[in-house]
Amino acid sequence: MQSAIQIQSLRFSDRATYIKALLFISGNILLPQLCHLFSMGGPTWLPIYFFTLIGAYMYGWRVGLLTALASPVINALLFAMPTMAVLPAILMKSTILAVIAGITAARTRRADVLTLSAVVLAYQIIGTLGEWVMTGSLYAACQDFRIGIPGMLVQILGGAMIIRYFCRK
Repeated sequence: MQSAIQIQSLRFSDRATYIKALLFISGNILLPQLCHLFSMGGPTWLPIYFFTLIGAYMYGWRVGLLTALASPVINALLFAMPTMAVLPAILMKSTILAVIAGITAARTRRADVLTLSAVVLAYQIIGTLGEWVMTGSLYAACQDFRIGIPGMLVQILGGAMIIRYFCRK
């Protein structure tokens, strides 16, 4: 049985919140650029969510929320990816991810594959429903489930490894 991990729940009044968020935002800017070197890299690997998950899980929903909101906007402004047409859906999914990951980490104090699978599936299902409402297209809303399974697996497996490595008690 896996032992509990040590996480921090930083507050908006903590200077460290913004320092940590800047690090995760940077990761969410660099990783998508690498993935976009390949055809369909963004939709396949879902890189914009990776460091949001890790930041929220390791340091709480506030770090996750700052990362979730700033990363897609900065990427859109600097690189036009995500496009402005899909930016609202990505912001919504990123926000949902930050909240679910932060709450789950605080309550379970576990970063195992099963727990992270639940987090990723929860934000994807809720986000897909929200995107369906926003766009009116179930087909478009289900894109992550049609194309992004490899990215979800990287979030789960890579996220578990990174979180456990840095948060061991």
